[in-house]
Amino acid sequence: MTLSLFEIAALLLVLSSFFGWFNHTVLKLPHTIGLLVMALISSLVLLGVQKLFPALGITDTLQAAIGQIDFYATVMEGMLAFLLFAGALHVDFSFLRTQAWAIGLMATVGVILSTFIVGFGFYYLTGLLGVQVPLLWALVFGALISPTDPVAVLSLLKSINVPHALEAKIAGESLFNDGVGVVVFTILLAIAMGEGGAQVTALEVAELFFVEAIGGAVLGLVTGWIAYRAMAMMDDYTLEILITLGIVAGTYALALRLHLSGPIAVVLTGLLVGNRGARLGMSEETRSNLFGFWELIDEILNSVLFLLIGLEVLVIALDPSFGWVAGATIPLVLFARFISVSLPILLLSLRRNFTAGAIPVLTWGGLRGGISVALALSLPTMAHKPVMLAATYAVVLFSIIVQGLTVKPLVSATVDPTLV
Repeated sequence: MTLSLFEIAALLLVLSSFFGWFNHTVLKLPHTIGLLVMALISSLVLLGVQKLFPALGITDTLQAAIGQIDFYATVMEGMLAFLLFAGALHVDFSFLRTQAWAIGLMATVGVILSTFIVGFGFYYLTGLLGVQVPLLWALVFGALISPTDPVAVLSLLKSINVPHALEAKIAGESLFNDGVGVVVFTILLAIAMGEGGAQVTALEVAELFFVEAIGGAVLGLVTGWIAYRAMAMMDDYTLEILITLGIVAGTYALALRLHLSGPIAVVLTGLLVGNRGARLGMSEETRSNLFGFWELIDEILNSVLFLLIGLEVLVIALDPSFGWVAGATIPLVLFARFISVSLPILLLSLRRNFTAGAIPVLTWGGLRGGISVALALSLPTMAHKPVMLAATYAVVLFSIIVQGLTVKPLVSATVDPTLV
């Protein structure tokens, strides 16, 4: 049975609200993690029932509905723009500026370093376990799994108390490294797909990186300034909220059309509107209503996204034979994360002091989420895609559930409580 777009949206909202209520009253896990856990368990139970009693067809409707959703398009060409803007809107730019070097190095050099560590490690790991993935495609996997997910990370920060300087590093890196990661993924994917035909030159790689990343930043600053100036000319919170909706959708759509980095563009738009715009262009009533509106948008989209991550198990047919590879990839990604965090911080610590416990918290708190799943699902159909998808899902689920639930006690054990 084919469901309409409205019926699919209704199904997701009903499931999100029911699972959210059940988690709040019974499980009492952090909201987004609880939704993911319940959706995942429900998916596995339904798949088990279907395997035991195939004649019932009990999962057909839900599988058909989830199968109609293009996860990549939904996340990367829709929800992500609003989630990133909502996250950036609430970030204090003055704190980001004090941590600019650490954030910049981790979001660029750190992502690239992690991409190559994971890529080469995954290449040798898959060869050792008998499912060899070619080196170029292993590097593509490294690129899609290396950036931390801003949606998951910013959701995590709501539930833990960390020093402002450390919070700025975690939030700032997550907001910017996904944009850099998507650019690196795009470049490596183009190289991998052109392996047997047209070659991508080093100059083209540099040009693509510069145009996408820097071009996206310039676009975001321009549209953010336009929004801020327009809002400063009035005092009508309903219209000002509408302006922010329009500027987010327009900025992201224009970035995609011009082949610029949409994530970087909307992050800078959000930072400009949420800081300079809020301080100089909004009344107190507008600030209260606008920030409250975007916090609600953030909660709703977060809920639906984490629900979808759990429900995708119903339709992507993960192969259990790749379990060993998927499990072994988790420590590989954590090791790459540790190195990509440690080197920038140790380098910068020669000139300034960092919060004690910064490296373990940044390593363990670097959650992966919907962006990695979306990029993995966007890979072309090929022999290596199933093992890359299984490894991606293993890392994402471990990251959100295990790391997400244990980072709070890690902060308590490693960070000086007087600094929180």
